[in-house]
Amino acid sequence: ICLGMLYYSHAITTEKLNHTRPSLHGHHEKGKEGQVLHRSKRGWVWNQFFVIEEYTGPDPVLVGRLHSDIDSGDGNIKYILSGEGAGIIFVIDDKSGNIHATKTLDREERAQYTLTAQAVDRNTNRPLEPPSEFIVKVQDINDNPPEFLHENYHANVPERSNVGTSVIQVTASDADDPTYGNSAKLVYSILEGQPYFSVEAQTGIIRTALPNMDREAKEEYHVVIQAKDMGGHMGGLSGTTKVTITLTDVNDNPPKFPQSVYQMSVSEAAVPGEEVGRVKAKDPDIGENGLVAYSIIDGDGMDMFEITTDYETQEGVVKLKKVLDFETKKSYSLKVEAANVHIDPKFISNGPFKDTVTVKISVEDADEPPVFLKPSYIFEVQENAASGTVVGKVHAKDPDAANSAIRYSIDRHTDLERYFIINAEDGNIKTIKALDREEIAWHNISVFAVEVHKQHQEAKVPVAIKVIDVNDNAPKFAAAYEAFVCENARSNQQFITISADDKDDSANGPRFIFSLPPEIIHNPNFTLRDNRDNTASVLVRREGFSRQKQDLYLLPIVISDGGLPPMSSTNTLTIRVCGCDSNGSLLSCNAEAYILNAGLSTGALIAILACIVILLVIVVLFVTLKRQKKEPLIVFEEEDVRENIITYDDEGGGEEDTEAFDIATLQNPDGINGFIPRKDIKPEYQYMPRPGLRPAPNSVDVDDFINTRIQEADNDPTAPPYDSIQIYGYEGRGSVAGSLSSLESATTDSDLDYDYLQNWGPRFKKLADLYGSKDTFDDDS
Repeated sequence: ICLGMLYYSHAITTEKLNHTRPSLHGHHEKGKEGQVLHRSKRGWVWNQFFVIEEYTGPDPVLVGRLHSDIDSGDGNIKYILSGEGAGIIFVIDDKSGNIHATKTLDREERAQYTLTAQAVDRNTNRPLEPPSEFIVKVQDINDNPPEFLHENYHANVPERSNVGTSVIQVTASDADDPTYGNSAKLVYSILEGQPYFSVEAQTGIIRTALPNMDREAKEEYHVVIQAKDMGGHMGGLSGTTKVTITLTDVNDNPPKFPQSVYQMSVSEAAVPGEEVGRVKAKDPDIGENGLVAYSIIDGDGMDMFEITTDYETQEGVVKLKKVLDFETKKSYSLKVEAANVHIDPKFISNGPFKDTVTVKISVEDADEPPVFLKPSYIFEVQENAASGTVVGKVHAKDPDAANSAIRYSIDRHTDLERYFIINAEDGNIKTIKALDREEIAWHNISVFAVEVHKQHQEAKVPVAIKVIDVNDNAPKFAAAYEAFVCENARSNQQFITISADDKDDSANGPRFIFSLPPEIIHNPNFTLRDNRDNTASVLVRREGFSRQKQDLYLLPIVISDGGLPPMSSTNTLTIRVCGCDSNGSLLSCNAEAYILNAGLSTGALIAILACIVILLVIVVLFVTLKRQKKEPLIVFEEEDVRENIITYDDEGGGEEDTEAFDIATLQNPDGINGFIPRKDIKPEYQYMPRPGLRPAPNSVDVDDFINTRIQEADNDPTAPPYDSIQIYGYEGRGSVAGSLSSLESATTDSDLDYDYLQNWGPRFKKLADLYGSKDTFDDDS
C-alpha cells in the first residue's frame, strides 16, 4: 500500500509538472506603420515541487521537469539550476530540464529547498529567459516515534484521595510534520498501573482511579505511560515513560497501645526526677501526623509521678515526682493517655485519635539509713554548769520495716575540745566540762545515728548548743585611764570622765554604777559623780595642789553591774599633778625641777652617765684582748696530711687498723730530715736531732713508732709534738680518769700506774700491754 501510494503521488506530481511546464508563445500584432510588434509574455508557470523523504530506491528520484516555450527541441537551449543544494542534492539535465534528487532527504533536517532556474543559449550562454525561483518541499513520512521530555517522572499524591485527583501531566513530542497527515498526532495510554491510575488520552494527565488508597498498605506505585502517533491507529510509532507515584501521609490512623497494662517498679530510695519506665503507643502515620503526646489523666499516683514525651522515640517517659516510702504505700496505679498532636479535620470521623493504658507501679523496699525526727536541733545550757549537766536529747529511727536499734555518737571533728558526750542508746547529750560563754557562745556539733546491725547505714544531724550567760564577770575600766589635775585647779572642777566594760551579756552588764569605797567616801582631794549613762565624772574637791609635796594620787573606784546577783570590782585611777598656765593648759607633769634644786643639775647627771659608758667600753676591750691571747700560737694547715687522723671518727680496731691504711702516713714529712720547725714562731736556736734517732722505716711496729715520736717530742724545746695526739694537748682540769697524754711523760719523776687497764677487759688489752710493758720488763729482769 505504501509503495502504491508513493508511486501514485510521484505520478501525479510528474503529470502536474508536465501540464504546468512553462512555455513561451509568440503573438504577432501590426503597428501603426505596419511593423510587426512582438509582445512577449512570461513563459514560466511555477508550482511547488515535492519529493518524498527517506526514499531509498536504486535510481535518483525525479523531482520535476523544466521546459521553456522557446525550446524547439533542437538542443540549442541549455537549462541551468542554482540555489540551495544545486549540483549536490539536486541535479538537472541541461537538455531535457529534468531535475533529480541524488541523495536521501530528511524532512526533520530540512523541510524545503529554494532553487533558481534559468534557460540560456547553449552556444552564446545568453539568457533566453530571466531567472526565476522555485521551491522543492520534502514531503513527510512517519519515520519518528514520539519521545517524552523525561525518561522517568516522580509524583506525589495524598493517600485517601478522591477518584480523578490529578497526579501529574506527562508530555511527549513527535519530530514529524504535524500539518501533514497524522504522523505527529499523539494519543496517550497507560500500560502499567491499573487499576490505581488512569491517563487522559489527549493531554497526558495522570489521575487516581481507585478511592481510599492507603499509604500504610502500599506507599509507592510504578506507572508506565505510552504515547502513540498516527492518532493511535495501527502502524503508528510509540514511546514510553515511567512514572513513580508516592502516596503522601495523612493523619488517618489514631495511636494505639500494643497492650492494656504496663507493669513497672521503682525503689523507695529513688530520687525525684529519676526515670521509672516507658510506654509507647504505635501510630502508623509518619512525620507530624504520627506525633503523640502523653499525659496522666487519672490514678492514685498522679501526685507522685509524672510523664513526659520523648519525641525522638515517640515514647512516654514515666518519672518520679516525689520521694516514695515503701512502709507507707507499696504500689500505685496510673491511667496514661496518648493523643495525636496534629489532627486532620477531613478524617475526624475516623477518631478519636487517642488511646489510654493502665500503668501499675510497685514500690520496692530499700535499706534506708536512720532518720532523725528533726532536721536540726537547738539546745541551751548555762555557762559554768556542772559536768554531767543534760543539754538535750536527739532521736532517730529506722524507717525500714525491721526497725533496727540505733546508736548515737558525736562527730569529734566538730567537738575537738570534747565539751560534750552523748548516750549511745537514748541520745542524751551532756556536758563533760564547764562552759564559758565569754569564750564560746555557741557550740555547733554533729551527731551520728547508726543502725546497730548495719554499720554502713548512718545519718547525721546538726546540733546547735547556746551557752546562756551567767553574771560571772565584774565590770572594769573600759581603758587604762591616767588622769591629770592642775596645781591651780578650782574646786568641783571636772578633769576626767570614765566608763566601764563587762564581758557578760547585756542582761548582766549595764547599767553600771560608779562609787567610791566607803572608807574614802569623804576623800578630801577628789569626789566622784555617777552620770547614770554608764559613765562617771571625777571632780576636784579642794583647791591648791603642789607637785613638791605630792605629785601622784591613787583613787580607788568601785564599779557594779546590773546582773542578778550584781558583781562589782574596785579599779584604781592614777592622777598626776601637773603644772598648768593661767588658762589651764598643761605645761609639765614632771617633779624633777624641784628635786634638782636640792641636788645635782642635769649637766652633772649627764657627765656621770658618760663616765659610766666609757668605763664599760674599757672593760669590754680588756676582756676581748685577754681572749685573743689565749688562742693557740700554732696555725695548723687544713691540708696537712697529719691531720687526717683527726677526722677518723671510728673507735678503732687495734691491730686491724694497720691493714686499713699505710702506717707511714702517720709520719711527719718534715721529720724525715730530722728537723721539725714551728710554723707560728721562729725558734730561738736550731734543734739538732739526737744521735741514734733515725726516721722510722715505712713498715714498723706501731709500738716502736709511737715511742720514737714521743722521745722526739719530749726532747724538742722548739716545737710542740707533731704526732697524732697533738689535739689532746689540753684535756681539761679535774678529769676523774686522769690524763693519758704523753706531753709530760719525760718531765715528771713519778711513774704512772696503768695496772687498772688490765681490768678493763679484752678491748683495752693492747693499751694495757703497751703501757704496762715497763712493769713487765722490770719483773722479767
